Amino acid sequence: MTIIRILPHQEYCPMGASVQVPVGTSICEALIENGIALEHACEMSCACTTCHVIVREGFASLGEMEETEEDLLDRAWGLEPNSRLACQAIVAKTDLVIEIPRYSINHAKEKH
Repeated sequence: MTIIRILPHQEYCPMGASVQVPVGTSICEALIENGIALEHACEMSCACTTCHVIVREGFASLGEMEETEEDLLDRAWGLEPNSRLACQAIVAKTDLVIEIPRYSINHAKEKH
């Protein structure tokens, strides 16, 4: 089992959280299965950027990004060098620390 520590986020987990998940689970699945309702407007099909997370620790343990994820991340709000789409980032044996960005480009949610 791998531990994912989620830094505090005003909407999704104000106190922060720590979850234990099996290796091979996507970060998105791990959060949702543990009661953290991370946005995933495309239902985890790698077609949007609403599940964008910043991996503060353990980034190198995640598999390499495919071109589709790289292209989509260019549109994510608050992009950083250690950004990933949570639906595509598969948990390995290394514990992770992630940050959920303050905003996303989910226009439906933001009422644009």
